[in-house]
Amino acid sequence: MIDHEKFENVPFESLLGEHTLDAVDTSTEQIKDYCDRLESANCIRFRLDGKIYVALEDPDDGYRSAMEKLFVQDGEMRNVFPPIKVLARRRPNGRYAECDILELVDTANGQVVLAVGTDNSDDYYPWFVAEWKPQNMAQNKNRK
Repeated sequence: MIDHEKFENVPFESLLGEHTLDAVDTSTEQIKDYCDRLESANCIRFRLDGKIYVALEDPDDGYRSAMEKLFVQDGEMRNVFPPIKVLARRRPNGRYAECDILELVDTANGQVVLAVGTDNSDDYYPWFVAEWKPQNMAQNKNRK
């Protein structure tokens, strides 16, 4: 279980710019809802410059979801790979909806390899974004 309330939120603005990414894990975690009941929430962990960041879902009501928070947590990573240089940037709003999403772009090829946040954030049905695309890493170009 993740006690997310004890961790301070990391604003996207503090991560903008170039970093080194060398690990990404995805999981489903148990968190407490507003009535202290346990519920399942999607989670993605990624290591930038040696720090592990955790993007945790607020599952809300089963139809709507959002990113609860982004925070730093100690621990071990399972999916570790040779480091790549990435550019952290905010995803621009879409044509019909606003978003609050952080993207990590492989600087070698300009492809988005990881995105976390909330899409459709200005609407009645927002959703949590936790996209991990290792196929977009330049070092995986010739792998099948």
